[in-house]
Amino acid sequence: MSNTENIKKLRSETGAGVMDAKKALEDSGNDFNKAKKILKEKGIANAEKRSGRSTDQGLIESYIHQGNKIGSIIEINCETDFVARTNEFKELAANLSMQITAMDPKNIDDGNEFSLLDQTYIKDPSKKIKELIQEVIAQTGENIQVKRFYRFELGETNEKK
Repeated sequence: MSNTENIKKLRSETGAGVMDAKKALEDSGNDFNKAKKILKEKGIANAEKRSGRSTDQGLIESYIHQGNKIGSIIEINCETDFVARTNEFKELAANLSMQITAMDPKNIDDGNEFSLLDQTYIKDPSKKIKELIQEVIAQTGENIQVKRFYRFELGETNEKK
């Protein structure tokens, strides 16, 4: 595979910019998997730097499972309305709402496996929800926060969240 093809593939799999993908490939001696790891680590570091930024834009997303007996609604925030309208952000919100419906997390983040951010992602068991969010932070360049969520199941009598 040519260097240009490797850069394109790396960008499509990680959401990294052209120069970041090129540099990661150079730093890894053109080892695709090492370059991917470098970009992942850089994305996590950049996401941590952005974590203090204000998130007062975003959207509310819902998911209702087949049969209409279980569903969820989530508020997810970002820094600008521009990012809130991107496909990456909308897809993240939809995937998180589906995750909440399927896995019934007890809260957003309290450091255990029952919290949303520490759950294994149902669509890709190799990553946690917090890693999924960090990937979108790396792609958009903005801080992203889950503000709140609710899960509904037919017949439940008490509010959980």
